[in-house]
Amino acid sequence: MKRKSLLIMLIAILVLTSVLAGCNNATTGGDDTPDVIKLGVIGPLTGDYSMYGTSVEEGAKLAAEEINANGGINGTLIEIIAYDSKGDGTEAVNAYNRLRDQDGIVGLVGGTFSGETLAIKEIAIEDGMPILSPTATNLNVTLNAPNVFRACYIDPYQGASAAIFSVENLGAQTAAVLFNTEDPYSEGLAVAFRDKFSEKGTITNYEGYTRNDMDFRSVLTIIQAQNPDVLFIPDYTAKVGIILDQVKEMGIDVVCIGGDGWDGIELDYAEVAEGHFFVNHYAKTDPNPMVQNFIAAYEARWNKTPNALAALGYDATFIMVKAIEAAGSTDYAAVVEALAKTDTEAVTGHITFDENGDPQKSISVIQVVNGDHVLVDLVGGN
Repeated sequence: MKRKSLLIMLIAILVLTSVLAGCNNATTGGDDTPDVIKLGVIGPLTGDYSMYGTSVEEGAKLAAEEINANGGINGTLIEIIAYDSKGDGTEAVNAYNRLRDQDGIVGLVGGTFSGETLAIKEIAIEDGMPILSPTATNLNVTLNAPNVFRACYIDPYQGASAAIFSVENLGAQTAAVLFNTEDPYSEGLAVAFRDKFSEKGTITNYEGYTRNDMDFRSVLTIIQAQNPDVLFIPDYTAKVGIILDQVKEMGIDVVCIGGDGWDGIELDYAEVAEGHFFVNHYAKTDPNPMVQNFIAAYEARWNKTPNALAALGYDATFIMVKAIEAAGSTDYAAVVEALAKTDTEAVTGHITFDENGDPQKSISVIQVVNGDHVLVDLVGGN
């Protein structure tokens, strides 16, 4: 009797173990082929900067939908899982850990901001996780990180390009710089602009502010006294709009110029942004069919016009998927190796990666005219 009870108990344990094993492998088929390939997205989806994270998420999901409509990766569908970083490094690390440990992603399209991408960088290097940030432009994001790539150009490139445009196209001889000292993105652009502009002209002011500052009249008075030809403001629209509003309120006669963080400035601040310039990853008025087809698809899907971050989220997702296809595997190392060999046409330009994982591509210079983007120059590329 005891032997029979023991046998029944052993059978029950084996059955339970089998069931649990089946649950743990719920995302894979019987031949160990994944039923779905999961890619993570990290960015601010709530708060003042939610437009950036949401744009990346929407671009990534549009790409995944198009890929799935064409059969996915050899019949395996793509799933985008997006988590809110709130623009905070700690939140980004928590999101990354959850994507890796609970969701089982095979690659990350993120983070959206430089600061949050830098926060997860060392963990990702240790993991060997394939990382392709659509929009983290800070120079340090990809340095000494063989598994980390980006779809956007780097801060030194756009900062220097803005300086060159100021001198060569606007004829500026003097320039002031006003930047956020607490943000790696803003400071990176500020340094690059200052150093490049100084080769041909004079920096009259190099002024900083903090993340929570809202009244810039005192520092703008200091800048106004020096009467610079251009004012470089490398920050995101929520802050730039306030600064431009106060520039106009004070009657400061200066041409303002910014980086890709200005993208979307016309949505809430068209009047005060009128006539000013910024460098960006693509222009909505570019006649390239690939650009216009993307815009049409995005507008049909999300009922709004895509900004550059949406285009970069779209491009980054396609590049990641192509790397997985080329690798013939979801193995981290194999995907990273395939990413390094990227050579493809994309909405934001023809993209290849250099030895640091940074793209070689063109940069657009845009002027806000009547609340719209006008492409005034296209620099670089391959």
